[in-house]
Amino acid sequence: MTAGAARRALEDAEPACLWEDDPARPEPLDPLHADAHADLVVVGGGYTGLWTALLARRRRPDRSVLLLEADRCGAQASGRNGGFAAASLTHGFGNGLERWPEELAVLDRLGADNLAAIGRTVEELGIDCDWRPSGELSVATAPHHVPELQDLAAEMTAHGHPVEWLGADQVRGQVDSPTYLGALSDPHGTALVEPARLAWGLRRACLDDGVTVHERSPVRSVQRAGAALEVRTDRARVRAGQVVLATNAFPPLLRRLRLMSVPVHDYVLATEPLTQEQLGALGWSGRQGISDAAHQFHYYRLTRDDRIVWGGYDAVYRYGNRIDADHTAGMPTHRLLSEHFLQTFPQLEGVRFTHRWGGVIDTCTRFNAFYGTAHGGRTAYVLGHTGLGVAASRFGAQVVLDLLEGADTERTRLRMVRERPLPFPPEPVRYGGIQLTRRALDRSDRSGGRRGPWLRTLDRLGLGFDS
Repeated sequence: MTAGAARRALEDAEPACLWEDDPARPEPLDPLHADAHADLVVVGGGYTGLWTALLARRRRPDRSVLLLEADRCGAQASGRNGGFAAASLTHGFGNGLERWPEELAVLDRLGADNLAAIGRTVEELGIDCDWRPSGELSVATAPHHVPELQDLAAEMTAHGHPVEWLGADQVRGQVDSPTYLGALSDPHGTALVEPARLAWGLRRACLDDGVTVHERSPVRSVQRAGAALEVRTDRARVRAGQVVLATNAFPPLLRRLRLMSVPVHDYVLATEPLTQEQLGALGWSGRQGISDAAHQFHYYRLTRDDRIVWGGYDAVYRYGNRIDADHTAGMPTHRLLSEHFLQTFPQLEGVRFTHRWGGVIDTCTRFNAFYGTAHGGRTAYVLGHTGLGVAASRFGAQVVLDLLEGADTERTRLRMVRERPLPFPPEPVRYGGIQLTRRALDRSDRSGGRRGPWLRTLDRLGLGFDS
């Protein structure tokens, strides 16, 4: 019954991103047609590139800044994600505690300050992106999730986070699903946002602050050119004093980065607006973001017009780092997501999905962003956000600007910033290893959380694959 209902729910879904199906979507900016020069060239018009350009001008208003985007600003992961802006800079408290326990208090403080600064900037700039600091529920949907989340709640509480463990009845009193066995409630660690509108608002702010932005201008190379750098597009060359690479999942322009991250395809659905009766059947008056505690997890939230955006579960890697030109190609995953949706909220059977889409993010073996420089310190980069880049991208922009300035700051002194993850192996070992890891994670989810020999080996090496 669920499979048939899931197929029917998808019948009218447009292969389009909900966030971009918006009359507020701005017209594209002109490509770069002629040679130019700039003090700073930013490659990439997602969140990282937009924040970098904006903050660079605000740090030094006399600096000329040129941003080059291959498509439209925010057209890739920055505008296509679920809209969860997390305070964590470490892909969650647990990952930070495992990797950088001695500086976790600093990382948590910097992450909270960063999230608050984004909220202030949204208000200051008047960006209409439905910014809501509504928090998040991490729900237990299998028995082994309960002690795992209870232990995490205790650890976070001991480190000063105002989180709370909710039993099954408590969490179902907030959001009603028969699959919920409990939840970790973090009321301050996440804000929800309309992601494309945030990107469009940052683009507008960059233009207002004097940043030159060219869209549909893919950068092909960055090379030394005497005392400067030369940035080449298909139509023109730019002489740059400094360069920031903010290319996310797309092929890096530095050879040294080619094995440091891999692109992962993620898929999402959006329902039609729910009626008041349907909303009443759910509860969800707090409008928190929700994710479950499985390795292959779902994330979901309400929109301002009372749709449910529902995504996650499959993290699909294509052989050879291939990126699908058609981000809506994941129909098998969309069917699976539709089935899971009705298992989670059977009271919503009959609700239709209006949009289905996908996008590509980058992941690295330590799960959170890494940083570095090249060309004698004149180029800086940040990559590897692994799905938690909506807020962390602003922090990353601050780090790369610090690095270009050669500044000794609290950010640049962090071991998290100074260290780099282990690379992925080359093909075909990379593809085989990732598929083996995905199967092992699925087995772990289905076997009470037990981690088999392969996952235990990765744990010992500090390696992993995640979205």
